[in-house]
Amino acid sequence: MKMKIIVAAMLSVLSTFAMAQEFKVVTVVESIVPAGVGRSRMIEEKQGIDHKALTTERTDGSKSDQSDVKRSDIKIDAFSETKLLNFYSIAGINFQNIASNDAVITSKINDMVKEGWNLVFVSSAVESDAGKSDGVGIFITRLYFKR
Repeated sequence: MKMKIIVAAMLSVLSTFAMAQEFKVVTVVESIVPAGVGRSRMIEEKQGIDHKALTTERTDGSKSDQSDVKRSDIKIDAFSETKLLNFYSIAGINFQNIASNDAVITSKINDMVKEGWNLVFVSSAVESDAGKSDGVGIFITRLYFKR
């Protein structure tokens, strides 16, 4: 009887390690458009998609069947969109907006951690104002979670 309990406990522990890991990406887009006319959002997909259905293979290096994959097949309908403030106001860079966005993003991370997710990686990029004739830009951050 003791042996059965020990074996059952060991199998239970091993099955925990055999479970597949799950990943999630949350994207933060913060506008760096002067005068605050841009849009800033935190985006989280709520509808999975199978990348295999969107993938084609090349056999000779030049012929591609990617034109068979329609843009409408890639787009999902279900996602959450959290409003954020823009980096700039009429007076220029707005530090209160940045601090407010930090509070919202921190709230999201804390909620994800409570749901069992671990923040494992962060990547960011910027497309900034390229001069007088440009006047637009975004700062994008991707938060990668795993559980």
